[in-house]
Amino acid sequence: MYLVESKGGAIGCMLIALVFLGTWPAILAYLERRGRLPQHTYLDYSLTNLLTAVVIALTVGQIGHDKPDIPNFITQLSQDNWPCILIAMAGGVFLSLGNLSTQYAWAFVGLSVTEVITSSIAVVLGTTLNYFLDDRINRAEILFPGVGCFLVAVCLGSAVHSSNAADNEKKLVRLSNSRETISYEDETKDLENGTNKEEKAKVGSAHHLIELENKRAIKVFGKSIWLGLSITFFAGVCYSLFSPTFNLATNNQWHMMKRGTPNLVVYAAFFYFSLSFFVIAVILNVWFLYRPVLNLPKSSLTSYLKDWKGRNWAFLAGVLCGLGNGLQFMGGQAAGYAAADCVQALPLVSTFWGVLCFGEYWRSSKRTYVLLVSMLLMFIVAVAVLIASSGHRKVYSR
Repeated sequence: MYLVESKGGAIGCMLIALVFLGTWPAILAYLERRGRLPQHTYLDYSLTNLLTAVVIALTVGQIGHDKPDIPNFITQLSQDNWPCILIAMAGGVFLSLGNLSTQYAWAFVGLSVTEVITSSIAVVLGTTLNYFLDDRINRAEILFPGVGCFLVAVCLGSAVHSSNAADNEKKLVRLSNSRETISYEDETKDLENGTNKEEKAKVGSAHHLIELENKRAIKVFGKSIWLGLSITFFAGVCYSLFSPTFNLATNNQWHMMKRGTPNLVVYAAFFYFSLSFFVIAVILNVWFLYRPVLNLPKSSLTSYLKDWKGRNWAFLAGVLCGLGNGLQFMGGQAAGYAAADCVQALPLVSTFWGVLCFGEYWRSSKRTYVLLVSMLLMFIVAVAVLIASSGHRKVYSR
């Protein structure tokens, strides 16, 4: 079994995980904006997420020979370690609920701001828990100022969202005052037939906002912003709990297993974690097929199986999420899970994709741009500080 034992290797795992974990949300948001039902997308995504964990466990988790205190993945499947398995599975439940919630929150709050709020809650709550669970191997004088940087970024992110929402409202009012139709269906027909003054809606314009509303699966016009924020905060709390539970599962700080039983290795814990993630995802999303929320249309298992539009992208998102989580846990096992929470700076990556692919903040005010840049700079500082706080764990010392 391969283990990351150096601080440099751990930091490398965390940085790669940061890119992967910041990219898969953009893919799911893209599919929703193209009109694919989120239930269909999440079922595809959760399947490849589980398969990725299985592949990692059967390859990296099987490298080398067994050791008494560090068994390979397959060897550990037959050992009596159910207390830690159940804790790992609880972590998978928390992450599945968090990811499922954010899939709906993106439509209401936006990709960038949703990721800022959820990630910052995860850092403030989860990193504090991980710091004490890790026996304080991270340097507190560096770690907690990093947490403070995330709090500042939350405030800046909220200001960005408020400013951008005001910009969008002005665009729609300006369009209405110019006596151009803002009927969703009529606007779409006009755009498609080229009867508007603009052959194609410019990204960030009022026409573009209306066109997006017509295409997307989750309709947001007229919905309360507090609904989206409530979903976002719930997701943030779920995110703050999955990493500490995984920490408990692999390091057994509560001494729940029988004396002489090896700790649950990171690959075995990741397998059980991903298995419970998948089970909860299937149960909830099959339920949502027949009893959808937020006025989404009903679907069925037959319709889901026939829906191949965008399925390859959903599969890719699951692979990226699985790889990102695996690398985060591998890095956290070596350098401390509190430092591994630096991957919660994934809004840096998600904002990049949001601006580049979705046109978020295009044609916004100078105030919005200043706040956006300030938020991103604060996140960069926060990531650097959390990485600098990394300690070094004696791997599976007993």
